[in-house]
Amino acid sequence: MKFYFPDSQDQISPTFNFVTEEHSPYRVRQRDDKYAHEVLKPQPYDGLLVSKAIVDGSVRGAGKYSMPQRERLYRLGVSRYFRLPENVVTIGDCGAFNYVDEELPPYTTEEVLDFYERCDFHSGISIDHVIFGYDPTVPDALVNRVWKERRQISLRYAAEFYTRVQERGNKIEAVGAAQGWSPASYADSVKCLQEFGYQRIALGGMVPLKTHDILACLKEIDQVRLPATELHLLGITRVTSMEEFSVYGVTSFDSTSPFRQAFMDDRNNYHTESVAYTAIRVPQVDGNPVLKRRILAGEISQAKAKSAERECMKRLRAYDVDLENVDRVIEILGEYENLVEPEKKKSKISAYRVTLEAKPWKSCKCTICTAHGIEIAIFRGSERNKSRGFHNLSVFATKMHHIKHPLGQEN
Repeated sequence: MKFYFPDSQDQISPTFNFVTEEHSPYRVRQRDDKYAHEVLKPQPYDGLLVSKAIVDGSVRGAGKYSMPQRERLYRLGVSRYFRLPENVVTIGDCGAFNYVDEELPPYTTEEVLDFYERCDFHSGISIDHVIFGYDPTVPDALVNRVWKERRQISLRYAAEFYTRVQERGNKIEAVGAAQGWSPASYADSVKCLQEFGYQRIALGGMVPLKTHDILACLKEIDQVRLPATELHLLGITRVTSMEEFSVYGVTSFDSTSPFRQAFMDDRNNYHTESVAYTAIRVPQVDGNPVLKRRILAGEISQAKAKSAERECMKRLRAYDVDLENVDRVIEILGEYENLVEPEKKKSKISAYRVTLEAKPWKSCKCTICTAHGIEIAIFRGSERNKSRGFHNLSVFATKMHHIKHPLGQEN
């Protein structure tokens, strides 16, 4: 089972000083900052997924790449640009969620294939149009007209994409995108894509589905899936179900979920193989909008806020080296939480105590936690939060390694 990590220009700086909260004055981001595969051992993913919408932009606006970054990607190719090890494979897609509100995808097959070829991807996914809806009970005659149109649009682009890849004689692996609103419609899409010639098919639009719905689709697809056809799940992270998914021909998937939970989830920020802990929030006075508004409104003094912030960091670091007790750390964290959000309905202090008493960073063997200790469990600036995201990727890779295939062997 191969895990692809979707690129969103996420790197960390090895020169960042966690105590002073400063980067080296000589830092050059593109040259010096590191991707997850450059700082984590063992390797945290098998492949990298890069979207055209992220690189070139879409109807929602510019992508995340600057003009120099975009030109460099096109010049070097995806593997050299990301400094990938030889065993990390690459796959390109269109970033369909970036144009989901449009009547038609904003790209042509030629434009997408040009992107894949110029960046020298190993594989490329055909243009698709996401169907936001799932109802396995609706009769065919009553199916939402837009759902039907989007499935046909995706199939039409897939047929054209496969033909153009063959005509160009390109070495890229063509991956067909399947959309649907039910097990039967997904199965029919896969059947059509196989008839076009695809031997690898990406199942899109399944992110909102429950695991039992995904399994229902996979079981139905398996009735028409040819033995040589491999399936890729777009945006799906269900570690506990991957073993069962693999029974039905799933050989790869992609997701940013382990990384993004480090700073997007309300509580499950720091992952271990068995438990997810809440990261300890110590927002920066100068960088927290809520706190800055309260200071400007005269509700609290800036000096008091900065003093509490410094004391939080001081006691947390002392606790990490057994020079402070957990009760005193919790005490100052509670005071600072009340300063930042005095009307907060649900405090995180009890969750912080669980994290502090467990000290999960002490037993973590990933290169990031080994180097920085408790700093990775503190929810604060971008460098800490992305570093914790990379730690989560390391844990996720370990979990994936233990997933067994249908024949019984481990990854």
